[in-house]
Amino acid sequence: MATYLLGLDIGTTATKAILADTEGHILAEQSAPNTLDSPQPGWAEENPAEWWENVGIVCRAITTLHPEVKIAAVGVSGMVPALVLLDEAGQPIRPSIQQNDARPHREIEFFRSQTNAEDILARTGSPVTQQSIGPKLRWLWKHEPETMRRVRYVLGSYDFINFCLTGNACLERNWALESGLYDLRRQEWDDDLLRLAQAEREWLGPVHSPSDLIGHVTAEAARHTGLQPGTPVVAGSADHVASAFSAGLKAPGDLLVKLGGAGDILFVLDRLCTDPRLFIDYHLIPGQYLLNGCMAASGSIIKWFRGQFAPGTSYSQLDAEAEAVAPGSDGLIILPYFLGEKTPIFDPLARGLFFGLTLSHTRGHIFRAILEAISFGFYHHLEVLRELGYEPGGRVMVTNGGAHSHLWRQITADVLGLRLQVIERHPGSSLGAMFVAGMGIGAFGEWAQIERFIHIEGIVDPNPDAHVVYQDRYSLYRQLYEVNRPLFPLVTNTA
Repeated sequence: MATYLLGLDIGTTATKAILADTEGHILAEQSAPNTLDSPQPGWAEENPAEWWENVGIVCRAITTLHPEVKIAAVGVSGMVPALVLLDEAGQPIRPSIQQNDARPHREIEFFRSQTNAEDILARTGSPVTQQSIGPKLRWLWKHEPETMRRVRYVLGSYDFINFCLTGNACLERNWALESGLYDLRRQEWDDDLLRLAQAEREWLGPVHSPSDLIGHVTAEAARHTGLQPGTPVVAGSADHVASAFSAGLKAPGDLLVKLGGAGDILFVLDRLCTDPRLFIDYHLIPGQYLLNGCMAASGSIIKWFRGQFAPGTSYSQLDAEAEAVAPGSDGLIILPYFLGEKTPIFDPLARGLFFGLTLSHTRGHIFRAILEAISFGFYHHLEVLRELGYEPGGRVMVTNGGAHSHLWRQITADVLGLRLQVIERHPGSSLGAMFVAGMGIGAFGEWAQIERFIHIEGIVDPNPDAHVVYQDRYSLYRQLYEVNRPLFPLVTNTA
């Protein structure tokens, strides 16, 4: 007999929900838009109250559509490591500070000056970067001390929703790991780093594995969501980890390219490996890890371009204009560092750059050059993996919104020189969160049962001639950053 499970995902652009059964059937999907604010250059914030309001909207829509279904458990995934501050009453004190927010560059330099880079990498698994939570807390102490004096809980995006659902404040292990405040090998908070961040240990709740049961839906949350009081809730997962697993990344050597608002590339390992250019994550499957590259802005650049320069134009029309342009965009190259950059350069002061523009370039050239720039960013990560001795040797999957674009996924295949598998109607992180909920209550017997939900829509083979062109352009792409790196601070607000 089938068991019914709910997966929620708190994403940059939307809150999503999926209702599925354990036999591999997706019964319903719902979404509600999230609002990303950038009140100053390099800032990225959202309203946690909007996330919770949206959870109510999508859950009530699903329970209204399927009143006959008894949901057995809930799992939540979300952006990581978003920073959410709650007061003693459990209310958000200020907007979240998102993982791609680049404001605390001075605090990043302070952390680096007070620590040894090799030691930090060994202890936390990642270098100190714009993604790290510590510099952001220190920035808040400097600029918003009254805010910090009210803090009682520090949570991530999905941890906040779990708190709203259950009333229990806790953290999932990948938020802890990516916070930069957690000792990877001792599996506990690092007191020295907490002191540098001016953070209190009691702000940080217990750390759980994804399928751990962390509470049950409260009566108040049930009224808001339409879920039954007492429904089990598990710790959940970082969105990119849940998405990678639900795309079928289960074996060492599997690779995922996510064409989303931010660009992710994930590679499965069966042993711990750290590198200062990449993040390391726990895989959902115990004993495995994910080397993770995350670019601050990818699909968000496409959205920005359309909104500013092609309002009212469909993405399919922009694709058609770009497809008429030859690979290499007739000499136009773009650096995609519109929100600074995370992996692999970790430069919060980096900025976007258009190079080689002429009067002969059209809107189609610029749009294609944006797609190529994002793919160059992915290739940079592939180059790092190869330097570490890793070569994609299993599945190479492509997912997220950009995978629906024939042109974007073809350019990605051409730049990477890899054969891509496209998943049919892949729900993404919410599917992984749903599966984790099922594992938490024993509704699934093994992680391999995720295959029930994975259907390959098609294969994208790289064009070898285009790959040769892109290899040449990629070399120039890398040079452009190195040449301009000393200039970026001159055009950056250093307040």
